[in-house]
Parts: sequence; C-alpha cells; structure tokens
Amino acid sequence: MTLKLTINGQERELAVPPQTPLLNVLRNDLALNGPKYGCGLGECGACSVLIDGMAARTCVLPVSAAVGHEVTTLDGLSQGGELDPVQQAFIDAQAAQCGYCLNGMIITVRALLNHNTQPSAQQIRTALEHNLCRCGTHVEILQAAERAVVINAAALQEAPHE
Repeated sequence: MTLKLTINGQERELAVPPQTPLLNVLRNDLALNGPKYGCGLGECGACSVLIDGMAARTCVLPVSAAVGHEVTTLDGLSQGGELDPVQQAFIDAQAAQCGYCLNGMIITVRALLNHNTQPSAQQIRTALEHNLCRCGTHVEILQAAERAVVINAAALQEAPHE
C-alpha cells in the first residue's frame, strides 16, 4: 500500500504497511534521525514530532494516522538556514548532556509555543512533565524553555505581518 505523507513540508509517497510505527518510517525509510527510539511505549517523549503543530509520540502512532496531516520533525524546524527559536534557546542554555531527550524536549516546547506564546514557568513544567531526561539536565532544559519564550516572542515581532 502506498501512503502519501507531508513531512517537513515535502510530499512523500511510501510503500509501507499502514500499521508501521511512524517512528520506524521516519528513521528507517526517510533517514530523519531527530526522533529517537526511547521507551517504545510513548512515555518518554524521545520520539516526538509535531503533527499539525501538536506534539505526538511516533513510537506508538501508526504511519497511517499521519496521512493528511503536516508532520514536522526536529530536522524540519529550522527555516531558510535559521534555527527555530526553541533550537537556538537550547543551544544558548547549553541544555544538553547526552542529548538523547532533546528531540522530545524541543518538540514539546515548540508545540507549547505554537498554542501559547507566553506560557508561565508552571505551564512550561506541565508541558514537559512527561518528557524524560535521564542525565539530570532538567534545570538547563527549563532555562532553555524560558529562553525560548523570549526568543520566540522577538521572532514573532520581527515576522512580516500579513
């Protein structure tokens, strides 16, 4: 069966079984290695992507569920050679140790900012509470998320208005 997907703004046709986990398709068929295999149960967040701007766990999501939706991976967040404000904030805050969880952390913060451009510190914590970091960089991750709010707000002000 051939499925048509929109991944990082590009139309893709894939001959894969519809129940294949989206994570497997992204990593194995499309060589998009931002999403990581973590727990395989949808609990750690390492495999997260944006689907229509909302965070989704791809290890438990069949590829068929992405048909007709815009899928954005970590690889697709940057635009025109410019990092997404969330990516830049994580670099600025040096919010990585091993880096395995960062995909999910960045995707989750981006999803939050897509729907709430000025989240409180508590809203950030709530959004990230189901993303696991085993290295203990939680303080830096929270600092990065708070910095992302500031950078994102500046980017929104600079963006051309229609």
